[in-house]
Amino acid sequence: MTKLLSTIIVDDEPLARKGLAVRLADHKDVDIIAQCHNGREALEAVRAYEPDLMFLDIQMPGLNGFEVVQAIIEKGLKLPIVIFVTAFDQYALQAFEVHAQDYLLKPADETRLAESMQKVRQSLNSSENAVHKSKLIQLVSDVTGNDCDKILAELTNNQPVSLSSYSDILAIKDAGEVSRVPVKDILWIDAAGDYMCVHTHSATHILRKTMKQLEEILDPKQFVRSHRSTIVNKNYVDKFCSQLNGEYYLVMSSGKELKVSRSYKDKVKQAVGI
Repeated sequence: MTKLLSTIIVDDEPLARKGLAVRLADHKDVDIIAQCHNGREALEAVRAYEPDLMFLDIQMPGLNGFEVVQAIIEKGLKLPIVIFVTAFDQYALQAFEVHAQDYLLKPADETRLAESMQKVRQSLNSSENAVHKSKLIQLVSDVTGNDCDKILAELTNNQPVSLSSYSDILAIKDAGEVSRVPVKDILWIDAAGDYMCVHTHSATHILRKTMKQLEEILDPKQFVRSHRSTIVNKNYVDKFCSQLNGEYYLVMSSGKELKVSRSYKDKVKQAVGI
């Protein structure tokens, strides 16, 4: 007798949940045990049912798909096989091709769904399942900026998973696209009205966050606030200078001069080792 795959569907769109459930009805080994309309419900379903398989929407209010997986890992819950579902083709390709992580584009057609289910059945043996979960953790690590090797080691040793609050990647949405900017490449960030300008060697990106939010996600070992409207990467500071009028400024490796306010002067001097 074929083993039934306990399955949950997570999507904030009722029609999307219903459409996927209808298509999955053709797969007799799939047992849909729950349908969730947000990430919080998904976490409770994973905790309660420990499903074998989860179809997980990426774009949801509250917890998105990546954050749901991160929360499952963080809480030490049993991680099911995950098939991400997305309406954004370009975003999905960028996010998953490198990791060979499976995903479906909305609306899922029967052929593509059958291919995904075949991958699921093949991954049910322990070695294939371990590879799948390793790739899934790698993906979430890249998206959230967490240390993949450390996560795997903690899972292997049945230890609590510690997730870093500082990201290696800054995801910047612009005109429907998502740019993943490596944090190490950021020279400085300054405020421009309601937006932040993120400057790298090759480009300037526009980000809608506050200085406070940026300070919470950028490692203070690498970044320092030099002004109420500026954060700088210490690795790209060449000089700390003072002027005759008592003002201070930094000279970046790019040649750019950035003002240092008096209230941040001592902190900046200490941060850059002066």
